[in-house]
Amino acid sequence: MTTYAAFLRAVNVGGTGKLPMAELRAMCESIGFSNVRTYIASGNVVFESKLPERSVKAKLEACLATYAGKPVGVLVRTGAELAAVLAGNPFGSAAPNRTVAIFLDAPPPADTLDRVSGQQTEEIVLGAREIYVHYGEGMAHSKLNIPAAKTGTARNMNTVAKLVEWTAA
Repeated sequence: MTTYAAFLRAVNVGGTGKLPMAELRAMCESIGFSNVRTYIASGNVVFESKLPERSVKAKLEACLATYAGKPVGVLVRTGAELAAVLAGNPFGSAAPNRTVAIFLDAPPPADTLDRVSGQQTEEIVLGAREIYVHYGEGMAHSKLNIPAAKTGTARNMNTVAKLVEWTAA
């Protein structure tokens, strides 16, 4: 069995995409995942499966599309991959609530940094299948636009650390 963390895009954000976490857990169990746990109401779920990552993603996205009546993006990492994201955080000394990993399905394109707009004091570093961003002055007034992140989803380092703890347990 492999322990995975899945991150849903646009769930319980801004009053749209409502999905009670109890229903997300039930969905995951209905498609054969075990030891399912959700973390905060923003679409974070940890579970075990014998399936490879691609199959986990496909099954979860299909189930969510049936529920929501539209596609719901899901980004998946194994526990080991998630631990590597946390260990690879280039802003480890910065406030974890002001640093995010934007999870992607594939490595960020080579021109990612060239295509960024609206950057002020934010710092950006590319990872394996992530984009790390440190919002030194917070996200509230940021105008940062990263086109390569359009299909990804961000989680702050507090959330990543908690899910690393859960996937290691």
